[in-house]
Amino acid sequence: MTAITREQSYWRKRIFILTWLGYAGFYFGRKNLSVTWSSMETDLGFTNADYANIIFIYSLIYTIGQFVNGYLSDTYGPRKVVSVGLFLAAIANFLLGMSFSVGIIIFLISLNGYGQSTGWSGLVKNMTPWYRANERGIVMSWWSTCYVTGGFLATVFATYIAFDMEFLSELGWKRGFIFPSLVLLVIAFLYLLFTRNNPEEINVPVIVESRYEFESDGKSEKLKILGLLLKNEALWIYSACYMILKLTRYAFLFWLPIYLEKALNYNVSEAGYMSSIYELIGFFGVILAGYSSDKLFGSKRFSTVSIMMLALGVVCLMHPYLVTFGKMGTIISIALIGIATYGPDSLICTAGSMDVGGKKGAAMAAGIINGMGSIGQMVSGFVVMYINVKYGWDNLFNFFVIISLIGGGIAALKWNFKSPEKQLTTSEESTA
Repeated sequence: MTAITREQSYWRKRIFILTWLGYAGFYFGRKNLSVTWSSMETDLGFTNADYANIIFIYSLIYTIGQFVNGYLSDTYGPRKVVSVGLFLAAIANFLLGMSFSVGIIIFLISLNGYGQSTGWSGLVKNMTPWYRANERGIVMSWWSTCYVTGGFLATVFATYIAFDMEFLSELGWKRGFIFPSLVLLVIAFLYLLFTRNNPEEINVPVIVESRYEFESDGKSEKLKILGLLLKNEALWIYSACYMILKLTRYAFLFWLPIYLEKALNYNVSEAGYMSSIYELIGFFGVILAGYSSDKLFGSKRFSTVSIMMLALGVVCLMHPYLVTFGKMGTIISIALIGIATYGPDSLICTAGSMDVGGKKGAAMAAGIINGMGSIGQMVSGFVVMYINVKYGWDNLFNFFVIISLIGGGIAALKWNFKSPEKQLTTSEESTA
């Protein structure tokens, strides 16, 4: 394995920073809805059923976009695809700050959902040519803090801007969409102007050799790679686990402020700030998962995924008991759930996707895994509303216990799986 040159090192850092900033930026146009919804509900006469429908439509478009944009990023390069997505999300959020009906919100949230769907598969694709397989657990754990940190900062920013800032106070909750859209716009320009797709574009020596080698570099190659991916059992186990994790994570992302306000009787500002603990402490779960997978389990991602999903089930079981200790107990519970959710979540959708897809199929692998996971996201709103209305909030956490234990068991089936990219043989190349 050749040493990394100074030029390669410079570009790796540059790509890391820009892609990290890009995905963190997307959250400024994603977390504001959950923070402002209670006020929108009061101001515009909406209901929780409207909220569940809006989340469903957003998630449906986001899910479809994941499959489409994974292919587009592999075909046309992530720089173009992600840039378009960032600008779309910025425009949609700005207009959401001027919305007054469910129909308009659904249209704009759909536009936002498609823009958001370009982000993950495209940015994982952008990172793949710059980092080797044996580096990815640790590197991508630090990189994955983009969506944990982005979610935390976006929640705090939207809460402050919408409810506590004195400037343009007459706009109220609408500020929670308008100002985040401006942040997104700046990030969109930075990403478009300063990122590059791979070392070859700027005549920097190749860092990662392709796992899949074909004579052509067109659509036939992409279809062959897609065919290989669809036959890969690891892809589908990752997808099943990710479906469970995204159902759980988006239930917390969209409903945690509402749960804190309506079930535990915190005021709207307290609920907004306390819900940010989920991402803030979830940051440490991401780092823990990355180091664990590379250092303890030798880049075997499923081992870490299994253990942390089982831990998620245990923490959700403890939650109704912990909240009886008041604010501190609630914060501790939210923090532990954040660690146990974000750890396996980040590992699957970064290093796991890269391991399965390799240099040329990373975006498609990330798109498929994230797209399948987004089916869980898509139904999360209805699941939360149904269980809450029929059985109460505590039984919602019991539901999370069951599905987390199932996910941990599924992940254990591939306990010893390791990236084939690290042990590619001539026979694999000829078979491909």
